[in-house]
Amino acid sequence: MKLKESFARVSCITLSAAGIALMSPVAAQATDNNSRPFLPRLIISSTIPGNGDLNPYGIAFVPAGFPQNGTIASGDILVSNFNNSSNLQGTGTTIIKLTPDGSVAPSVPAGESGNATTIFSSKLNGLTTALGVLSGGFIFVGNVPTQDGTIGTISNGALQVLDRQGNLLTTLTDAVFLDSPWDLTISDHGTSAQVFVSNVLSGTVSRLDLTVGSSNITVMRKTQIAQGYTHVPNAAALVLGPTGLAYDESTDVLYVASTADNAIFSIPHAGTASGVIDKGTLVFSDTHLRGPLALAFAPNGNLLTSNGDAVNPDPTHPSEIVEFTKGGEFVRQYNVDAGQGAAFGITTALPGGGPGFNFAAVNDATNAFAVYGLAPFLDKFASDGK
Repeated sequence: MKLKESFARVSCITLSAAGIALMSPVAAQATDNNSRPFLPRLIISSTIPGNGDLNPYGIAFVPAGFPQNGTIASGDILVSNFNNSSNLQGTGTTIIKLTPDGSVAPSVPAGESGNATTIFSSKLNGLTTALGVLSGGFIFVGNVPTQDGTIGTISNGALQVLDRQGNLLTTLTDAVFLDSPWDLTISDHGTSAQVFVSNVLSGTVSRLDLTVGSSNITVMRKTQIAQGYTHVPNAAALVLGPTGLAYDESTDVLYVASTADNAIFSIPHAGTASGVIDKGTLVFSDTHLRGPLALAFAPNGNLLTSNGDAVNPDPTHPSEIVEFTKGGEFVRQYNVDAGQGAAFGITTALPGGGPGFNFAAVNDATNAFAVYGLAPFLDKFASDGK
């Protein structure tokens, strides 16, 4: 990815009675409150664990307030793997973690054992982008499995709930509401929460209303709130359908990245709807979209989506993350890899994140992910970067 930051001032000219003097870089930095480092806050780490799983999909920050004395802690980043070591789609079983102020996992060739720290090994294969964490101490992860990596053996998935130690608490299955959890987003209110889930095999979006206890969660209600998104098999990506979700609590609007439709939709009254509202309203669809996948809000209030390149591909604009306003105005784009099909999971932490980190994105091509510390006010110093 290309990150444009302002240059820190390395010198400063001051006027005095004695004339004009050129201050040293060190002195300038000490006296200029606006000085900032030149290098961005950035960590790149492998996602390959000991069993060799590949193709990172989901990514999530562990939020502030997460209970202590667990396997994971606030500020950690979790990643779910969709493929196994043979790179067969829908066969990966691991969630790995990175602690930003700890050690990175070095890169290893595909097919070999890696050093990424595994916090969960699932009995259900094909862990998807449906990865999220509740501040109360629970982790959600979805799966869409295959037997051999092909669409001919794909089957319904489930939503698993883990505790802060990475132990499986319960598995949520439902042929209507949770047939194929492909992505999710969470509205967290401490003792209660709403989990919005996109189902790739049926082209639907569901909402789970939860009560959150100290040792488990209880599903109080399941509601299908949207349907009608295009969902089709795809030779390269296995299957295309509704993917990324981003919920705006202030307006009760859920945004949906529909990959096969190559568009972003908005669903009104998403947190209170008692029934289906079809696909919602078209928000954004132009040439900058190339099969949008994950979706997240940026700290400045804009939306971010990752292009998977399975729709409207352009080799001169590969693996891009696109920023646009809630009103559907394109803002900026940049790529995570020089090849196509590398962008998938993205996540932001609002505000903050780990120690100074608030944005992360996976790279399917290199089986790695990058974690950034991006300040909400960077636009004041950067060019528009279009």
